[in-house]
Amino acid sequence: MIKSQIIEKIENWAGCKIQKQKSVSGGSIAQTNLIKLEDNRTCLLKTGSEYSDSFFKEANGLKEIQKATCIRTPEVYFVEDDMILMEFIEQGHKDHNFFIKFGKQLADLHSRTSFKFGYKEDNYIGSTPQLNIPKGTESENWIDFYYNKRLLYQYKLAEKKQLVGNELKNGFLVLENRIEEILEGSEEKPCLLHGDLWGGNYLCDLDSNPVLIDPAVYYGHREADLAMTKLFGGFTNEFYQSYSKHKPLPQGYDYRENIYLLYHVLNHLNLFGSSYYGQAVRLVWSYLH
Repeated sequence: MIKSQIIEKIENWAGCKIQKQKSVSGGSIAQTNLIKLEDNRTCLLKTGSEYSDSFFKEANGLKEIQKATCIRTPEVYFVEDDMILMEFIEQGHKDHNFFIKFGKQLADLHSRTSFKFGYKEDNYIGSTPQLNIPKGTESENWIDFYYNKRLLYQYKLAEKKQLVGNELKNGFLVLENRIEEILEGSEEKPCLLHGDLWGGNYLCDLDSNPVLIDPAVYYGHREADLAMTKLFGGFTNEFYQSYSKHKPLPQGYDYRENIYLLYHVLNHLNLFGSSYYGQAVRLVWSYLH
């Protein structure tokens, strides 16, 4: 049940009463409810995050993507520490052009660039803090940013949770010395990333348009976004062909894919435990044989 003080906030904002509320599945991070108002508007409500700023960060991420004006995201109506109320997007069927359109729109999103790596604020990847504010050379050097703010942060978190065995420890030490070589030749301007682009973080609306949800935005290397699309499937060959047609990738992107997958697999290790340990070890050692 939604707390009475949240119901009161929504009704004050809407200027009318809530007619119906229905719990829907919306991931493990927050409770999600569909809210039908007396004036027939339907909204999506998220509550119950463990971090008091996470809904603000989600709202800011959606607004950052909207600035690129190339791909749909839900409109944010109202956000506070304990809730975010946003547009409910009814899902439709993917037509034969859906992934062609999606590939182009992601390429357009990645055409929004910045002078610096990172973002104006830290946010969250799932329920793990994601560090975005660069220090020293990190704002201008992708390798420094990615190693320190992504890989090393997750690795230290796994160490703290006692999830790191010798294979991962030894591999990570060697990887640290090889990361410049692994990422060499892929230098590009920082571009806007969704940041957590797996198959569960996009929708298809009633007009068969792609919709991005649950972002973990920052300005980084676009190969990091594309690697995440490979982790759990949900994207087609047409998607990648369309993306490459509009924004060809630097040579060697397939070799670098595992280094970008490693961030997300380490995050899953930290979120869900040792079932992801073997995959993390394999990704590290794929560069060390």
